[in-house]
Amino acid sequence: MANFARTDRVGQQIQREIAELVRLELNDPRVRLVTITGVEVAGDYSHAKIFFTRLDGKNEEAQQGLDRAAGFLRSQLARSIKLRIMPQLHFVYDASVERGSHLSQLI
Repeated sequence: MANFARTDRVGQQIQREIAELVRLELNDPRVRLVTITGVEVAGDYSHAKIFFTRLDGKNEEAQQGLDRAAGFLRSQLARSIKLRIMPQLHFVYDASVERGSHLSQLI
């Protein structure tokens, strides 16, 4: 059970670091308005799903920009987070914010 708590902590650390790197290090205009909303790390630390949203709705553009920067982001993470295996980064659009906004409008 402690393994799950550790993967959660690693996911939170990856989320903080990725958000900072996207904000400060990436010059790609496709990722300027991206918000990192969550990270799920596999139990063996081989993969991490990074959930994002973009305020202006250009999600496909943001997906392409983040996928293109995944190698750079992974190498920067390896410098700041000491793990035996740095997970492969997989970016996934988080539609929960959009669904929540839609539900709020219905009420």
